[in-house]
Amino acid sequence: MENTTEVTEFLLVGLSDDPQVQILLFITFSLIYLLTLVGNLGMTELILLDSRLHTPMYFFLSQLSLVDFGYSSAVTPKVMAGFLTGDKTISYEACVTQFFFFVAFITVESFLLAAMAYDRYAAVCKPLHYTTAMTTKACARLLVGCYCCGFLNASVHTGNVFRLSFCRANVVNHFFCDAPPLLALSCSDSYVSEMVIFFVTGFNDFFSILVIFISYLFIFITILRMRSSEGRSRSVAFGISKVTTLNITIEGQSVHTAPLFLFLFT
Repeated sequence: MENTTEVTEFLLVGLSDDPQVQILLFITFSLIYLLTLVGNLGMTELILLDSRLHTPMYFFLSQLSLVDFGYSSAVTPKVMAGFLTGDKTISYEACVTQFFFFVAFITVESFLLAAMAYDRYAAVCKPLHYTTAMTTKACARLLVGCYCCGFLNASVHTGNVFRLSFCRANVVNHFFCDAPPLLALSCSDSYVSEMVIFFVTGFNDFFSILVIFISYLFIFITILRMRSSEGRSRSVAFGISKVTTLNITIEGQSVHTAPLFLFLFT
């Protein structure tokens, strides 16, 4: 069967059809998006302007802020426009673009967290070699690698989802273009696409979490071997703050990935 796309636009269900609720949601999303914009871009500008923060850790933190702003901007403006105008339609091309950049930025974030964990491993476990290991060139290579993996992953997922035919209803049961609701609309056999998403997403998540886990495992082992109680307490406090940040980020990403696994196994 030839894969031909007959749907030219999609209708996003959104969060509510009640006009009063939509106004409240618009105000809420606007405030959250504004805080995200000010917080992330403000963090990036602060790190850029303060020479004392020109270290690998803050370099990756600034990139993480930009990526967070990126995938928020891939989804939020269209959602806010829908709340304000009541127009929930999105063209096929806009849906492809939204899906691509959302997947790209959220994947880059996962690999950036792994790079930050490696940076902390080098700082705590190999302090004498840290300046030679985490040079400007090394940080740039890690950053380029994160973006290459992110955009390659997005290309795979985008091609994998939108190669299918969408010739049934065009109502997307979500407030943005995401893989599970799009696959549910396809009139083609989506089994191969589902398996590709499952294995590629699983590999990316497993690799990132493995690097993070191993890095922090060695960090805590190094902390336990420290003789100075002051140095140990400072390192423990630092480690707890980083793990808490990591946990919050992973929980935020699970909001996106959990529906996919539920979709595949139900």
